[in-house]
Amino acid sequence: MAKLKGPLKIQGTLGDITFAKTTDGYIAKEKTSLDGKRIATDPSFQRTRENGAEFSRAGKAGKLLRNAVHGLLQNAKDSRVASRLTRQMMKVIKADATSARGLRNVIDGEAEILQGFEFNVNAKLGATMYVPHTSVIDRVAGTLTISIPSFVPAEKIIAPAGSTHFRIVSMGAEVDFEQESFITDSKDSGVLAWDSTATAAISLANAVTANSTHPLFLVMGIQFYQQVAGIYNPLKNGAFNALSVVKVSGV
Repeated sequence: MAKLKGPLKIQGTLGDITFAKTTDGYIAKEKTSLDGKRIATDPSFQRTRENGAEFSRAGKAGKLLRNAVHGLLQNAKDSRVASRLTRQMMKVIKADATSARGLRNVIDGEAEILQGFEFNVNAKLGATMYVPHTSVIDRVAGTLTISIPSFVPAEKIIAPAGSTHFRIVSMGAEVDFEQESFITDSKDSGVLAWDSTATAAISLANAVTANSTHPLFLVMGIQFYQQVAGIYNPLKNGAFNALSVVKVSGV
């Protein structure tokens, strides 16, 4: 695969060369001589089919998780979050030690691998909030809780230029990867001033199904605002907002 560095911008096929536009710019690649039927039936491509099946499963699982946290994700994501999450889901699937190759899945894998995943690599939670917090998942009670002690925002939060206020958000997600469904509950701290006045202690408790048999995910983030004429306007359409998976309880 080659990249076009000149001014020529082509999309489509010329002879055996296919041109396409990607997030990395325009690329050119040679057409393959393989056809789908051969890949689907030829025994020599068994490994390819297995890899393809698991990659597809990882893509669907990643999309399901993104859909589950969409309420927060739409304000805190980078352009490659889908592909990055798919790669992590592949690691989860490959950790499945019970299923045969090609049949490995998220349920029998290690969902805990997703702990620490950042939905916006341009604004990571750990590089934005220097506030100690405790994350607890109580599967029996069905509660996913984040506890944050009192802190001084101007000292503990790295806010982008123009910020006057912020809000800490959380979401608990119960995800059924087999039935492709989810249950979520979100909470937030309310809008707080980014200044030198200490906040009160913050507790965000999210509720899902008690005694759930599905993977549980606790997500935490921070959103920045600029107050103008009494209205809190999202800063830069969420470009500086952080969102991270802070706790996972697999099955």
